[in-house]
Amino acid sequence: MKVVSFYRFLDLVSPHEFRIALQSACEEHELLGTILVAAEGFNGTIAGAPESMRAVLGWIENHLSLQEPIEGRWTEAAEAPFRRMRVRLKKEIVTLGRPDILPHERTGTYVPPEQWNALLDDPNVLVVDTRNHYEVEVGTFPRALDPQTDSFRQFPEFAKELAKTSKDRPLAMFCTGGIRCEKATALMLELGFAQVYHLQGGILKYLEDIPTEQNRWNGECFVFDTRVAVDRDLAEGGYVQCHACRRPLSSEDLASPDYREGVSCPSCINDLDADRAARLEERHRQVELARERGDTHIGPR
Repeated sequence: MKVVSFYRFLDLVSPHEFRIALQSACEEHELLGTILVAAEGFNGTIAGAPESMRAVLGWIENHLSLQEPIEGRWTEAAEAPFRRMRVRLKKEIVTLGRPDILPHERTGTYVPPEQWNALLDDPNVLVVDTRNHYEVEVGTFPRALDPQTDSFRQFPEFAKELAKTSKDRPLAMFCTGGIRCEKATALMLELGFAQVYHLQGGILKYLEDIPTEQNRWNGECFVFDTRVAVDRDLAEGGYVQCHACRRPLSSEDLASPDYREGVSCPSCINDLDADRAARLEERHRQVELARERGDTHIGPR
């Protein structure tokens, strides 16, 4: 089945009413996925039949009277990467902890994928990966700076420190689908950076558009669904996910004595207490029983 990720920063006058109507539209077209709605816009990933997803994107465009069509990042999945359809109301559609930062009013310069390699090749340009550290470990661009964050909320602290030493350097920023780097560039402009660029459509659009012989991406790209990661061809990658901490796990991680399926991995073993281990063991047992029955276990994580 097809999977499409999309977002748009804009002023939503009635986000609550929009959320209800959008949930109904997605259910009518039998889609699965998650869409976040806030006063600053919407951000989502949905899966289903291509014609159904195009119908919902068209519904959003018509409902909000958008002047430009929604440009999604399309990938594929062998099976449904989501278990349900949820449209959720949030304070931010990507949680920077700064709802006052409004990219649709001021943001960096979009760089289409075909022009991105020129920034990578310019030694004066500081390339910044705006994603979390566990995503960077799965794959990134050459010489990209890793902010070492565990959540996007931590990015402003990294940005403030970077501004102390590198405010005069051009910045080239990127993320999975474009939304985090777009909001991050707005923050960087506020901090005094003058030349701020971001990869239009994110890594997924780059992998979709750039031919193999010109592709500079190293590794796989983490995605926030059950596929865990996609490779350079946008096919499902070779990572699985730890059910305890949600980190992506490589073949080396799976071979570690600290890995216990459904319970722990090398990244979270030191934070695992006996009570949580027992709960995770029980959840894993229920998952296995459901699998034997041919059911999908949906429980707390």
